[in-house]
Amino acid sequence: MYKELVEKEKLLPKENLLGLVTGGCPHTAIREDPSLNLRVLEVLQNKEIDMVFIESGGDNVMSTFSPLLADYTIFILDTSAGDKYPGKGGLGISESDLLVINKIDLAPYVNANLENMREDAVKVRKHKPTVFVSLKTMEGIDELIKTLDKELGI
Repeated sequence: MYKELVEKEKLLPKENLLGLVTGGCPHTAIREDPSLNLRVLEVLQNKEIDMVFIESGGDNVMSTFSPLLADYTIFILDTSAGDKYPGKGGLGISESDLLVINKIDLAPYVNANLENMREDAVKVRKHKPTVFVSLKTMEGIDELIKTLDKELGI
């Protein structure tokens, strides 16, 4: 789905989009055995591009990337999943470099308390950045850009 969107909107050159079929649990390919992803990264690095994004979809709050695979990790939570997730912790939430809580415009419709999510994220993440955003309303996008600029110097 994302590949088609990126191709349709011409966000990236088609030749720089590589899909990976793991043949099993996708979380294994980013966590326990990143070798398939490392091979794809070698292909992309030979193209002399500045930045590589690795996306692993799913709903596993325990997921996190192997340190071999990513220099910087961003974990995205969907607000509509409920406000309980930041407090649950999980490796993706607690260990990622940046936590993005997305779709905050939906919070009132799913009874998600954003302030509770913020408080839980502060407790679990030990002062690592958390940003609340809505791509629909663009709320929080400036803060996200400033955070990435500060964290990555881009």
